Amino acid sequence: MEHSIEKAAAMIKNAENVIALTGAGISVESGIPDFRSAGGLWDKYDPAVYATINSFIRMPEKVWEMLFDMVDLKMGAKPNPGHLALADLESMGHLGAIITQNIDNLHQEAGNRNVIEYHGNVSRLQCIKCGTLYGLDEFDLSKKVPPRCADCDRILKPTVIFFGEAIPYDAQVRSQTLASKADLIIVVGTSAVVYPAASIPMIAKDSGARVIEFNIEETPLTHYLTDILVLGSAGKTLPELVGILRRMN
Repeated sequence: MEHSIEKAAAMIKNAENVIALTGAGISVESGIPDFRSAGGLWDKYDPAVYATINSFIRMPEKVWEMLFDMVDLKMGAKPNPGHLALADLESMGHLGAIITQNIDNLHQEAGNRNVIEYHGNVSRLQCIKCGTLYGLDEFDLSKKVPPRCADCDRILKPTVIFFGEAIPYDAQVRSQTLASKADLIIVVGTSAVVYPAASIPMIAKDSGARVIEFNIEETPLTHYLTDILVLGSAGKTLPELVGILRRMN
């Protein structure tokens, strides 16, 4: 594994345009389980009932039963060493942007400035009637009462993308543009099989980019797209990568 990290570091050092794609795996070490895994939200809540935009429109109070659990997970989580390492890569000039499938805001809290959110952000709330935006910290949700819009009194919805909603157009366009211009993409904590996010490494590879994968196990991506696979937890391997790059500079 050490040899793989050293090879990855050398490749990143020599690259001019590096981006990263992150998934649920990087946040597991912060205490946020993958929604689809055992113990995840879909174990407790049927996504067909609690996670569709039609459900939210028809019965927002019921959907907020799940959202309170989602918010509690987010509020109890802090950036882990993997998040902090990606922020270090950006500050060192080795990472231009992060495209994330996560909704937890942890990349921003770690210090990354250029973060494209494919699935929205649970830290922001929006009124689906008038569009007014709020921060999660503007409300006391400890009493488990759904927050309402101050302007029109509608129950607010987190800006996460529910089933039945489109991925934000700007996020798709920016991601595809970055991927087409990248000469290296770092894939962290995702198997990249859920579309449309799964297309990002493919676009980069088709445009000539190298693919470095950081995951705890091999994925479908490993066998047809990845140039270097670094096995292990992102909280351990990414800080090691940063340490090697610091010694190279």
